[in-house]
Amino acid sequence: MRMAKIAVLGAGSWGIGLTTVLTSGGHEVTIWSALEREVNMLRKDREHENLKGVRIADDVIITDDLESAAADKDVLVMAVASPYTRETSKRLAAYVKDGQIIVSVAKGIEEGTLMTLSQIISQEIPQAEVAVLCGPSHAEEVGLGVPTSVVVGARTKALAEYLQDIFMTDLFRVYTNPDVIGMELGGALKNVIALAAGISDGLGYGDNTKAALITRGIHEISRLGLAMGAHIETLSGLTGLGDLIVTCASMHSRNRRAGILIGQGKSPQEAMDEVKQIVEGVYSAKAAKALADKYHIEMPLVNEVNDILFNGMDPRKATGELMGRCRKEETGRLAWPRD
Repeated sequence: MRMAKIAVLGAGSWGIGLTTVLTSGGHEVTIWSALEREVNMLRKDREHENLKGVRIADDVIITDDLESAAADKDVLVMAVASPYTRETSKRLAAYVKDGQIIVSVAKGIEEGTLMTLSQIISQEIPQAEVAVLCGPSHAEEVGLGVPTSVVVGARTKALAEYLQDIFMTDLFRVYTNPDVIGMELGGALKNVIALAAGISDGLGYGDNTKAALITRGIHEISRLGLAMGAHIETLSGLTGLGDLIVTCASMHSRNRRAGILIGQGKSPQEAMDEVKQIVEGVYSAKAAKALADKYHIEMPLVNEVNDILFNGMDPRKATGELMGRCRKEETGRLAWPRD
């Protein structure tokens, strides 16, 4: 395939990590950041302070001019943190041509509207063709060339396969999937469960607890996802279970690290301040609970995370409430044999 002109909008860790993927594939890349300090740092050091050891190629253009970044590009990669997706989309809309491909690569759900990030982009930039890329992919490992597999979702198979070719390298394997809502729900809700996993670690609990949180977490995510039209194959795949495992288990995960600090007694704000990066799960937690209420889905882990974050619940008391709930079948879907 011909080499593409690509703008990565958002110069945080994930934007830089994907830039290394795209440049290794031979594409012409421009990085945009709204932060003058960040632009100056990247131009001077050719690496991000939050992603040490991952060098930005010398031919990558780094700019704070959104219009010039978006001009004449084959693909725009929306890599700003989820709380800034709408604001950035509004600014970008005037510079986007009809049919412009925009790939959303952040993860989150907007609290007020309960919209996914691709839905926000489509609402603010209706002339664009919006796709999604997600999966178990810490920027720290992607930037260093650790073998990684992700998924691209789009409205059409042709667009998904075009983007698959754009992003695919020898060390970055890309699958395609038409279930965009399932992909985005898995990517957003796993951050909430990862906070719970981190809190468990901070409280000193062990592997048994972590295994329960991951498996019951994917159960909660799947129940909600199915109610919203997602497919179980997606939720049990890379963008569901896969992303949940990596986010709950790795110290690269800012959600898990924030949870550890909360479990150790810090307030949610103190934990976020210490992590020094956007903790997406905090921003998605209220939206996850609102979706559960809207679709009448029981999500006890999500409820307890919300109580800890926003209602001052003691994490050990939350553990007691989870463990002390009424007896239940594990799935509620399997039939017992007749006596």
